Amino acid sequence: MNTNANHITDVEIATNTPTKKEKIIESKYLIPFLLVATLFPLWGFANDVTNPLVKAFKDIFLISNAQSSLVQFAFYLGYGVMAIPAAIFIRNYSYKSGILLGLFLYAVGALLFIPASIYMEFGFFLAALWILTCGLALLETTANPYILSMGHPDTSTQRLNLAQAFNPIGSLTGMFIASSFILSQLEVEKFRAKEKAANPEYANLLPSEVDGKLTQALVDFSTNSPQAHQAMQAADLLTIRGPYVAIAIVVAILFAVFLFSKLPQTISHDQRLTKKELKETFARLFANKCYLEGVVAQAFYVGAQIMCWTFIIHYGITSVGLSAADAQSYNMVAMGLFLTSRFVCTFLLAFIRPGQLLMILAAGGFILTLGTIFIGGMTGLYCLIGVSGCMSLMFPTIYGIALKGMGDDASLASAGLVMAIVGGALMPPLQGTLIDGSELLSGIPSVQTSFVLPLLCFVVICCYGYRAHNKYNV
Repeated sequence: MNTNANHITDVEIATNTPTKKEKIIESKYLIPFLLVATLFPLWGFANDVTNPLVKAFKDIFLISNAQSSLVQFAFYLGYGVMAIPAAIFIRNYSYKSGILLGLFLYAVGALLFIPASIYMEFGFFLAALWILTCGLALLETTANPYILSMGHPDTSTQRLNLAQAFNPIGSLTGMFIASSFILSQLEVEKFRAKEKAANPEYANLLPSEVDGKLTQALVDFSTNSPQAHQAMQAADLLTIRGPYVAIAIVVAILFAVFLFSKLPQTISHDQRLTKKELKETFARLFANKCYLEGVVAQAFYVGAQIMCWTFIIHYGITSVGLSAADAQSYNMVAMGLFLTSRFVCTFLLAFIRPGQLLMILAAGGFILTLGTIFIGGMTGLYCLIGVSGCMSLMFPTIYGIALKGMGDDASLASAGLVMAIVGGALMPPLQGTLIDGSELLSGIPSVQTSFVLPLLCFVVICCYGYRAHNKYNV
């Protein structure tokens, strides 16, 4: 690593426990670190203001759980499509250029919610979300390795965990807005509440049975009063678009801030990739087992995270009998635990090796998910909330382990880990299909047994933590 006061020519990523001599953030990088860290809440906000839309769009457009889960498919597909082109763009230009282009696409995607709500087309919303997440893919592909490069390699994992700790702030904001300004304000939710209050016999039914009857009441309303139902749809889509227009304004302001800010250049100008160098880089990455396994583990982690945070609403409604807004409030509790655990785990990394801690927390997530499946009710919901505490460490730690010793390959290698976020596109529709289907286990609602998918994800993550600790010595 060749370092001077203004320039880093070689980025060496490591995940070893830092020595006392090395600072997590050097004073010369403090302002750039804080500026780049402001990006982390942006994708946290987008993720968690969007998760409740799976349930909202299901009721607004009267579609199945599998169809409404296309919200997550479209949202996370942007990562799969854009991650590698983003990394090549950053390598050929600069981290700052990647940030600016990412912010631009983010704002454009958010603003497209305006015509989507006017035309009242579900597919238009999916397209807007896809464009928005192409921007997020650029931001994540840029911000994560940029943070890693801002200082000594021995403190890189701690530095990334610290920056990632800002992410749940955006997530909590997104959850609060979804609960207070979207779900609780939807006319379709008011219709369900009114229908439930008008039928006291529902009190003797299981929550899953009540949910089915309320959905059928909506279908009947759309058939018997199509104009009134269309007016209700229009009002609800107007409610949904508000937060996206607001975040577009915030992103535009950040674009101006970054445009006029001076950021350290940690990739030298002579590192532009030729076709030969690109081929050689890919060859090195495909030969690195720790990296490849990290990409797989990251895909399963993101899938587990998105499933747990998306379908906690369905779980609360079907297994506990909560309203959508009340179920979302428990999602906020889960995010608060996630945020607290992120800071605790960042501290623990000074004493416990990353692979070992990853393995322990994945095992904890597995056990709590078993409780979510087999216990049910409020206790099962608390188990599902507890899973978030176990997940807090996983994304940045898998990221740091997989990029160990990458050097100049880190910027392109990070694209594979960001592309792995596509796991969040593929797995929620599978869980939605399980929820729509019949019970996998007699007497247990399908929404509970559907959490077998996150359960399997934690097995994969636990295995990677074990191999990272014992085979790759991380």
